[in-house]
Amino acid sequence: MIYVDLSLLNLFGFIGMLGLLNLKTPVEENQNGKNIRLFSITGLLGLSGFWINGAGALGAFGACSLWNHQILTYKKLSNLGVFGILGLPNMLLYFI
Repeated sequence: MIYVDLSLLNLFGFIGMLGLLNLKTPVEENQNGKNIRLFSITGLLGLSGFWINGAGALGAFGACSLWNHQILTYKKLSNLGVFGILGLPNMLLYFI
């Protein structure tokens, strides 16, 4: 049987910090999706990794807030938010 250290999944939570790029270079007012940018708050879910082993990867969802940014590089970084899925099974097992 292969042993996987779930605490390493918590490192994916740092991807959610990319959502803070919205503070550095805000999106123009005429861009669509103003409400989805509030999704960057989910980057704080990465803090759950301190209490729930492996659930810190949920913080990667914070990068999804860059999906409609006018800077193309930031827009491509939003694809990394998919790694938040890795934290879902651990969170569900915690609540079961």
